[in-house]
Amino acid sequence: QFPFGRRLPCDIYWHGVSFHDNNIFSGQVNKFPGMMETVRKITLSRAMRTMQDLFPLEYNFYPRSWILPEELPLFVAEVRMLKDRNPSWKPTFIVKPDGGCQGDGIYLIKDPSDIRLTGSIQSRPAVVQEYICKPLLVDKLKFDIRLYVLLKSLEPLEIYIAKDGLSRFCTEPYQEPTLKNLHQVFMHLTNYSLNIHSGNFIHSASVNTGSKRTFSSILCRLSSRGADVKKLWSDIISLVIKTIIALTPELKVYYQSDIPAGKPGPTCFQILGFDILLMKNLKPMLLEVNANPSMRIEHEQELSPGVFENVPSPVDEEVKVAVIRDTLRLVDPQKKKKKDTQDSLLRVVSAFCIIWSMKDKQHKHHSLKLSLKLKFYLKLGSCPSLEQAAEASEELPEAALPSLCLKQVFPKYAKQFSYLRLVDRVAALFIRFLGVKGTTKLGPTGFRTFIRNCKLSNSNFSMAAVDILYIDITRRWNSMGIDHKESGMCLQAFVEAFFCLAQRKYKSRPLHDQVASLIELCECRLAALHGKRLVWGCG
Repeated sequence: QFPFGRRLPCDIYWHGVSFHDNNIFSGQVNKFPGMMETVRKITLSRAMRTMQDLFPLEYNFYPRSWILPEELPLFVAEVRMLKDRNPSWKPTFIVKPDGGCQGDGIYLIKDPSDIRLTGSIQSRPAVVQEYICKPLLVDKLKFDIRLYVLLKSLEPLEIYIAKDGLSRFCTEPYQEPTLKNLHQVFMHLTNYSLNIHSGNFIHSASVNTGSKRTFSSILCRLSSRGADVKKLWSDIISLVIKTIIALTPELKVYYQSDIPAGKPGPTCFQILGFDILLMKNLKPMLLEVNANPSMRIEHEQELSPGVFENVPSPVDEEVKVAVIRDTLRLVDPQKKKKKDTQDSLLRVVSAFCIIWSMKDKQHKHHSLKLSLKLKFYLKLGSCPSLEQAAEASEELPEAALPSLCLKQVFPKYAKQFSYLRLVDRVAALFIRFLGVKGTTKLGPTGFRTFIRNCKLSNSNFSMAAVDILYIDITRRWNSMGIDHKESGMCLQAFVEAFFCLAQRKYKSRPLHDQVASLIELCECRLAALHGKRLVWGCG
């Protein structure tokens, strides 16, 4: 541990909370710049809403959400309208503070008028969501799933999901919310940090019982009841990929700000905690994403009043040790160096074998044996004697490790999901026109240059109208309390402006078609402009 930082270069830097060291010029860091800000409840809800506007059916795994205090009037109006349309609708809502964790400040309400309108709502914004009233129950208890997801790379996008996770149980039998039981947190909130204080919490030495179990044990139980577990896993993988796709545009803006292209800097990876709730019909719903999931493999046990000791937790150990171990195996910098060396040797000696066999047909058999020997040696990372090779093959550390618990899901399933990456392409346009390296906001000149280079102004949409659009949207987003360190247009504001331009240019089409058409037009015109500049440069 280096509490005050380390200046000598390392292969891997493991930061405790967030990416915070701007003096790292190589190696790999276990945090992405801006990840904590990107997965906060309000930012996540905004990102998911943007995707729901574009692809409503693909993003119906995230509950309907409103942001407080700015959307309180909208929340009241929409709930009233929905109740007028369907008088039998008796909703429950859950209010979550934006920066809250471990269940802090969360409460349930039946009506918008029940929101606690105190001074704290202004100083501590929140998200209010439709509460999922019909969750899947096991042993009459509500539970959620904590799945571990490794974001190994942002560009190109590379995602892994752990094959097992944790199931965290409430400690009182579940009943649908009523005015009488709304305040019973041990019935409605699955947070481990809350339920551990319940007298009914069970620490179990088994992964199949108690208040915290492995997700695989739940899947076995569901499978024995005839549930389609393969489809459930497929739905969860889809949820994870779509959520990461929603988050990557914002992450790329932070990334280029902290680690500008063309300058020496580390690469990043990060383990994320996805909290997922299964509905009664086995549909997975995303609750939230945690940038710093707990990796503790022990819990506190009270021996006598006020005296505690740390006791190993078999469930945590089984899941979390595998996640950490295999993350380090996947990002192992020596593995790439070794592979590069092996590939070079293989190409050289394979070419030698081919030439040799062509020169003298009698040597064909010998060249084949040589090639097979070579491949065996390369597995060891060197070309030792046969005796040394036999000894080394028994001592390979990788062979002694279990198979990877982390399964790659992207780019493996990229073809199925690439069409969703529209906002990623909008973010690429935004970053292109930022101008100054290290900034995250677009100034008025950058916005005008974007409009001009993409030829989006005309007699019906003058540059004066462009300036008004920029000022209106930027002012509104800045009034929401979005990062005041810099002045200018943030990515979310640019996305809103881009959608406005797309709707203006391509009327009477679905929004995703409008946005996709404008993206293609901009990319095409910028490519043509770049081509002209290259020709001028050559001239």
